[in-house]
Amino acid sequence: MEVFQFLMPIFTEYGYLAVFVMLLICGFGIPVPEDVTLVTGGVIAGLGHADVHTMFAVGMAGVLIGDGLMFTLGRLYGQRISQMPGFRKVLTPERFASAQDAFHKYGKWVMFVARFLPGLRTPVFFSAGMSHRVSFATWFFMDGFAAIISVPIWVYLGYYGAQNWDWMFAVLRQFQHGIFALLALGLGWVGWRWWNKHKAAAAAAKDPH
Repeated sequence: MEVFQFLMPIFTEYGYLAVFVMLLICGFGIPVPEDVTLVTGGVIAGLGHADVHTMFAVGMAGVLIGDGLMFTLGRLYGQRISQMPGFRKVLTPERFASAQDAFHKYGKWVMFVARFLPGLRTPVFFSAGMSHRVSFATWFFMDGFAAIISVPIWVYLGYYGAQNWDWMFAVLRQFQHGIFALLALGLGWVGWRWWNKHKAAAAAAKDPH
C-alpha cells in the first residue's frame, strides 16, 4: 500500500515514461514490487490519465527490456558485473547459488518461474546469460510466456479497480496467493520428475545390464 501511494503521484504526473522506467528498475533487482507497479499503471489508466491498452504494451516492454538487459549484461560481462558496487547487494553469492541450483533442477523452466519471484528473477536471468548455455530466443520465449500471463492480470486489475481500491487490493492478494500456490505445485511436479529421472539414471549406472 505504501509503495502504491508513493507511485501514484509520480505515475499520474509522468504517465507511461514513469511506468516504463520503474519497470526497468525492477528488472535490475531494486526492491520495488513489479506487480504493484503494473497495478498502479492500470489505476492511472482507470482514472483517465492513460489508455489501458497502451499501458499494457508499455508494461510488456518495460518488463521484457529490464529482464533482457540483465540477461545481456550476464552474457557480455559475467562475474565482473557482480563485483560492481551497484550490483553487489542484488547479485549476492547466495542468490547465485540459488539460481544455479534452480537451473540444475528445473532447467529452462526456471526462467518462466523466475518472473513471479522478485528475489530470484534478476540473478536467474543474469546467470542464464552468463552461462552461455541459454540462447536469447529461449530466454525471450520463457520470459515472454510468463509476462503475457502476469502483465495483463496486474494492469487490467488496476484499471477495473481504480474506483474501488479496497476491492482491488483484496483481489491482488488473492492473485498473489493463487500464483504462489500454482508455482509451488508446478515446481513440486517438476522436482518430482527430476528426482525420478535422477534415481533411474543412478540405478542404470549401477546395473548397466
